[in-house]
Amino acid sequence: MKTSLFIKIGLSTAILTLSGLLLPLSGSAGSVGDQPAVGDYSRGAKVWSNNCGRCHNIRDARELRDDQWFSTAFHMRIRGGLTGQETRDTIAFLTASNKPARKSIITVKAPISSGTGKSDGQVTYNKTCIACHGGNGKGTLPGAPDFTNPKGALSKSDAVLIKHITEGFQSPGSPMAMPAKGGNTDLTVEDMRAVLAYLRKQFGK
Repeated sequence: MKTSLFIKIGLSTAILTLSGLLLPLSGSAGSVGDQPAVGDYSRGAKVWSNNCGRCHNIRDARELRDDQWFSTAFHMRIRGGLTGQETRDTIAFLTASNKPARKSIITVKAPISSGTGKSDGQVTYNKTCIACHGGNGKGTLPGAPDFTNPKGALSKSDAVLIKHITEGFQSPGSPMAMPAKGGNTDLTVEDMRAVLAYLRKQFGK
């Protein structure tokens, strides 16, 4: 009887502990209808670079399946001191990066407009690209291309670079591939052209 009681207490404690760990990831304490914010690719790239890279080599997201990244994130968020939102952001980044490069149909629609005096290309870059490519264009992740290198990525034609952005591309020596459209499915061909114009003006000097 005592053994059975101890087993029941142990199982109950484990369930309560696990629930406490997972609660911040699935949402905050509040009404049942509360839903957690979805993960953000760009923020996830920053978390991955600033936190995970301290202990691990930056690895190709395709080394693990999406479900394996979920499991890994659950375990490592405690060790890394990540919040629930940071964990969701990291998962969004890893699972988007895990998708194989593929040809996609570009929908022509209105480009992102700044309304702040900044060029549309700069706004798109700050929203979608800066997490991995950095404010100085030299890259924040190992293997990311250095846009300031005159013989680097910007030496290629716009047609080639738009193809890379559209389908995704893995630079030589990079452990991770850039996902299609930089992980931003709303990116239009106008946005891509605006970003390239901004890159050439800002870094291709």
